[in-house]
Amino acid sequence: MNGADSLCDTLLANDVDVCFANPGTSEMHFVAALDRKPKMRCVLGLFEGVVTGAADGYARMADKPAATLLHLGPGLGNGLANLHNAKRARTPMVNIVGDHATYHVQYDAPLTSDVEGVARPMSHWVKRTMTASALSADAAEAVAVARRSPGNIATLILPADTAWTELPDNAPAPIVAKDEPLAQTTADAVRAAAAAIRSGEVTVLMLGGAALRERALNAAGRIARATGVRLVSETSNRRIERGGSRTPVDRLPYPIDMAVAKLKDVKHLVLAGAKSPVGFFCLPRQAQPAGPAGQQPARAGHRRPGPAARAGMARRRTGHRRRRAAAARARAQL
Repeated sequence: MNGADSLCDTLLANDVDVCFANPGTSEMHFVAALDRKPKMRCVLGLFEGVVTGAADGYARMADKPAATLLHLGPGLGNGLANLHNAKRARTPMVNIVGDHATYHVQYDAPLTSDVEGVARPMSHWVKRTMTASALSADAAEAVAVARRSPGNIATLILPADTAWTELPDNAPAPIVAKDEPLAQTTADAVRAAAAAIRSGEVTVLMLGGAALRERALNAAGRIARATGVRLVSETSNRRIERGGSRTPVDRLPYPIDMAVAKLKDVKHLVLAGAKSPVGFFCLPRQAQPAGPAGQQPARAGHRRPGPAARAGMARRRTGHRRRRAAAARARAQL
């Protein structure tokens, strides 16, 4: 058994049994180990963005981490866009990124790169394994981080020699990660939320994360029916369970003006698994959605355009539409 076998066995011992892969030469020993483990399903992706996107989607629906296998820093870089989406959605994921052998990095081969530097912006945890004997502990730590609520991206860098190095026959069994207890809200937060809901003023219960699953939605629906609070979800969500008899929830609109309009009369904003709303972008003199409970819908320093400014923008939009129509007519005459 080599280090790659130990890594694969540890993933399986922690219920990570799907690996989306776009491997290269440095990862061949791990690929061979995957092939030796019938319980591990390896799915080949022809582009790294497909690999990371598939792992993101799988984990969102399976409620457990998927693994990815990527080739060096450049391969990881090719998959960063969907890792960004997964990180923002707090999707649990374990990235295995191959690298040159520990003693070969010093020679600065053509594909040598700062893998940690590439991984860090889109990962919550990054670690480089330095020995085959450490692989099981490092892999178990990666899985534990990925499963930690509300979900995290863990990236484990796998130098080629740690994968091919043979382990002794008496090597310890795969390490099983210990899950951390879920964080609990405070009694003061519950009392503050209840006071806002009972105030009789316009209140929105904004849902996100696990609050958009059926059990929590049922509870939110009962609260809404009993008190008249509005139910709104974050604009972008990891997963929403809906349909049938489930409680319907409106999403906060993506366009800033529409989001501001939806929250303009709200006096209290109660967050359940959600973050305080913020516009995707900031434009000059444009209002932003409301912040935490008690704040005004527009943030300080962001004012809505006045009548003259709005008239100017309308004139520019009209001129742009006319130019486009004229260009279309010119093309039709050719």
